[in-house]
Amino acid sequence: MTKILSCVNLKGGVGKTAISVNFAAFCGEQGLNTLLVDLDPQTNATFSCISIEDWESHATDHGTAADLLGARAHTSADGSSRDAAEVLVEEVFSNVDLIPSHLDLFTVDLDLAGSYARETKLKRALSPILEDYDIIVCDCPPNLTIPTQNALAMSTHFVVPISPDFLSGIGVALLINRVAEMGAALGQEPEHVGIVMSRVGRPAKHRSDTAAALRTQFGELVLRQEIKERASVAASAEAHTPIYDMGNRDAAGEFRAVGRELLRRMGVK
Repeated sequence: MTKILSCVNLKGGVGKTAISVNFAAFCGEQGLNTLLVDLDPQTNATFSCISIEDWESHATDHGTAADLLGARAHTSADGSSRDAAEVLVEEVFSNVDLIPSHLDLFTVDLDLAGSYARETKLKRALSPILEDYDIIVCDCPPNLTIPTQNALAMSTHFVVPISPDFLSGIGVALLINRVAEMGAALGQEPEHVGIVMSRVGRPAKHRSDTAAALRTQFGELVLRQEIKERASVAASAEAHTPIYDMGNRDAAGEFRAVGRELLRRMGVK
């Protein structure tokens, strides 16, 4: 069965996109057929894989995740939609395909206000290609609106990246509870595979205290491996390439260690 992992947090700036993109690249590196789905209207995961020019061309000619959710039907005279096979960008990394995002997702909740079964649109759209992939990774926006709901409605697992600061840490328990409530309501209860400490900066007492509190509260759910704040991570996104190709062994090692642990917790390897 295809494993589907959603990367979620209620706060931005916690390294969610870097983990999504580089976990997808790691899965591809392991020989797993992988699909990266960018559901954040900021399109950061998309631009970590392809150039803005390529994105603009693809969005015009083939569509984006916004089409799969029905957010752009109003742009077509007949209200027609595109299918997943047309929308995806093949081989952005080795063994990794991409469904790019679009700014139209900023207003998707309004666009779908009267739509039936709006939380399962993505699941239905991807069903024809689901068996083509071993792993699907969804990069979600920092909220629980329609794009995130669609991701969780089809996910088998979810992961929560956080940075070790007070504001990032206070909403973790709330998020986990809301995901559980949403899963029960939708009949799809994804398994929580862990909390990843990301964008860890220079040692400071408040960061250490936050990290210690999270490990005390959530125990083994917090992955042992942390991902440090590094310029090479931002540089890899700008270069549209995984961190593993940037020549930074420490950064690559951290992301690989997280990737191995996530796959183990998902029952893949």
